[in-house]
Amino acid sequence: MDRILDSYLEYSALEKKLAPRTISAYSNDLQHFINWLNANGVILSEAAAGDIADYMAYLSSAGFSPVSTRRKLSAIRGIFRYMQTLRFRNDNPAELIHSPKQPVRLPHAVSVETVAALIEVWTGDSPLSVRNRTLLELAYGAGLRESELTGITVSRVHLEEALVRPMGKGSKDRIVPIGGEAVRWLSLYIDTVRPRFVRGKSTPVLFLTYRGNPMSRMTVWNIVRESAKSAGIDTGIHPHTLRHSFATHLLQGGADLRVVQELLGHADIKTTEIYTDIDKTYLRKIVDRYHPRSGEVCRSFHPVS
Repeated sequence: MDRILDSYLEYSALEKKLAPRTISAYSNDLQHFINWLNANGVILSEAAAGDIADYMAYLSSAGFSPVSTRRKLSAIRGIFRYMQTLRFRNDNPAELIHSPKQPVRLPHAVSVETVAALIEVWTGDSPLSVRNRTLLELAYGAGLRESELTGITVSRVHLEEALVRPMGKGSKDRIVPIGGEAVRWLSLYIDTVRPRFVRGKSTPVLFLTYRGNPMSRMTVWNIVRESAKSAGIDTGIHPHTLRHSFATHLLQGGADLRVVQELLGHADIKTTEIYTDIDKTYLRKIVDRYHPRSGEVCRSFHPVS
């Protein structure tokens, strides 16, 4: 069965173009499932729906979160679907298993003022300061994911048109316009700082370390943490906070949901709709804070009998 697993992972990487981190997660999840099957005297090619249901029950009793369980079931469905394609099986027993309900988690967005404080701790007084300021301006200005920030190349930055072309999930291209601040700092970084970091190496990646290597996701996290600490921001801030804030602030400003979906690179509008819940929460806070009778009326109202 290791050959089937290896073949499926290779297919997922080459044909489905899944990201390396997704492939690694699928590998771990499927190996965990196969090991559990083997420990219970079952091989993958003969596993039935009942075996998968028992595995799901085991995951729940072992304390795995609904998110982890859903991901594992998705991987299991995928490999059985692949086995059907190869005619190793005539059915997909995993299709009979319902995914556990996933709790709705609102993305964490912060205020415009908090974002400004986070970004502006980098004043551009050193090459690293220019790089970090540029990184954060682009993260918030275009709503990019960490992987898109670390993977974007110089050729995908078009300063004349004031736009960038990030490569999103599934290797999908999209076009995102950027504002004046992002354009200004990108121009400064590309013209004066990045050439000093390249150090004679040939690399197309936009954001580089001081040694000229492509920046890692962990480096992005560290920059955001350091920014929050320097700005005196106590709330949990991470790189995705800037993406969430980008979307939330656009909706608060009146942007159409479909436009925000396109800018974020969401394949499904339902993924973007979660930001409308944030916007409703924001509107409720505004009404409660500024309407003279809002909160008082809500808390003291009693129906007349």
